[in-house]
Amino acid sequence: MTDHPSRTVLERLRAIDWSDDSKAFEHENSRALLMREYLRRAALWARAYGAERSWPFFDIAEHVDAAVQTPPEVATTLAEVLSGLGPASLRTTCRGAVRWAVLRDAQIEWPGDLPDPYEPLLLMYERGGGYFLEEYIDLSGVMIRLGNVESNLSATPFLTLAPTTLDALDAEGEITYFAKIDEGHPRNSPRGIVRRRLDDDRTYDEAFTSNLRWEPTEYLRLYDLGHNDTDHVEIPETEAAAFIESVTKKLTGPR
Repeated sequence: MTDHPSRTVLERLRAIDWSDDSKAFEHENSRALLMREYLRRAALWARAYGAERSWPFFDIAEHVDAAVQTPPEVATTLAEVLSGLGPASLRTTCRGAVRWAVLRDAQIEWPGDLPDPYEPLLLMYERGGGYFLEEYIDLSGVMIRLGNVESNLSATPFLTLAPTTLDALDAEGEITYFAKIDEGHPRNSPRGIVRRRLDDDRTYDEAFTSNLRWEPTEYLRLYDLGHNDTDHVEIPETEAAAFIESVTKKLTGPR
């Protein structure tokens, strides 16, 4: 088979264990974030090319330049990889991601402010397989609302897609994140972040440390008792992810 960017995407798809439910549960938090980011990006592309009726799971390259086609040998192998997989929309996005690689290699022009549409979805597939589509999107561990083009256009971007960052967001239980702030460390550049996890009626307080992992902390308990001067504010997962990725780059360099 010829060496082509579409083959790289094909090999990523071929390596996925689509039936690994345990992996899906292990990565349910990051998979939900990645699916939401795909829906947002797909909405941007749908709006840019008047393809709102095709949103959300569609072949975006078809709307950008229908003349671009997947190489026949890649398409044949891809059909074998996708055989038996469902739902049909999953197969559509996999074919779309491979064809997108062809489009990028052809250096077709499109609005420069539009992000890569399929990377979040490919990462989600690699972290536990596909989904089931009903009233909600069932990711085998968590369900999220589909919404519509308008609601997804206004969603908060999730741009921190490094595997180490995604791994750090995956944990069991109900999670609340907090940024530690003071006069010299505003919310967008906090001293650190902590999280509180509620799992099986037990509470776990953890801080993301310079060891690049979550470790137990007494900060929140001591704060409640009035023993901490450093304040904190609740933040969403997207802000926690940005902090984790920033610290990781500072300590290890860009990956």
